[in-house]
Amino acid sequence: MTRGTDGADDAPDDSTGDDTADTMRGRAGESRVKLWLLLRADRLVVAGVLTALVFVASVAVAAGVSPSLAEKVGAKDPIETLFSAMITAIVTGATLVVTIGQLVLTQENGPLGDQRERMDGTLAVRDSVADLTGSPAPTDPAAFLDALLGAASERADALRESVRDRGADGSGEADRPDESALGEDVDELASTVVGETEAVRERLDGARFGSFDVVFAALDFAYGREIGRVERLDDDHGEALTADEHDLLGELKESLSLFGPAREHVKTLYFQWALIDLSRLILYAAVPALVVAGAMVAVVDTGTFTGSTLGVDHLTLVVAGAFAVTLLPFSLFVSYVLRVLTLAKRTLAIGPLVLRDSE
Repeated sequence: MTRGTDGADDAPDDSTGDDTADTMRGRAGESRVKLWLLLRADRLVVAGVLTALVFVASVAVAAGVSPSLAEKVGAKDPIETLFSAMITAIVTGATLVVTIGQLVLTQENGPLGDQRERMDGTLAVRDSVADLTGSPAPTDPAAFLDALLGAASERADALRESVRDRGADGSGEADRPDESALGEDVDELASTVVGETEAVRERLDGARFGSFDVVFAALDFAYGREIGRVERLDDDHGEALTADEHDLLGELKESLSLFGPAREHVKTLYFQWALIDLSRLILYAAVPALVVAGAMVAVVDTGTFTGSTLGVDHLTLVVAGAFAVTLLPFSLFVSYVLRVLTLAKRTLAIGPLVLRDSE
């Protein structure tokens, strides 16, 4: 695996403020299908499924209700009423989407001083990462997160080896009756950190920003929980640690603490990226939706589509299909917002805070 290079989509856990280590595995009470639908599935596929469900439901309702849709069209023309309203909704929705896109873009605009502050903050974090890893911080988001995870894994493993070496040569055992407890706690911490970071690094390898892959991989490391374990270890066994081990523990905590804001930054960039994509897709879908809605109002009546298939009037199929097409911009909106809101809820707090019940 190549790491740190430039370039660029069911067991419950202790739930911390980032609340995400269970995202991939699924937590108690949540099915894998639900998590796949809300997070992992391609948003265009989700929008297509929603559109198909609308079509099927519309056909089922129209075919199962008496009198038939054709008779209702001949009496009071519900097609014109329905699709006239849809034209208004599509135009209004597309306008709102453009407004959302503008709001997202305004976050990137600002006076020169504000831009300089953003740059200084970014460079300061990169310098901290470089000091921790011993090499320049990567520019690729996946490699950047990978470097922090690698630093955490190395520090945790080095701390474990240091404590094991002291126990192996028997030094200090008489003066430190809690040496065994220290070794057990350090080994548990190191095993968890090394195991989870390596699993996330495997998924980050080759992931490219723009898809959901980078953010989704980063969700599976509960850094807040590990920070809490480091703090408890220092409180319980601080006096038993050597100066070098204190340094390793501090560097481990620093790498975990840097991973939190780094992941939040990548998540924020993904939000902006996704909302811009959503705005563009809705505008693309709004044009054919308007054409279909206008055609339904202008040319479709009881005599336009005659006959039936499998007992369902062709007029019913056409109206249901046209209604599903005109709802496509809304389906796209729902599919993207479901992911964004789910991701936002699972990353509400930064640091070792417990927001949900855990086992």
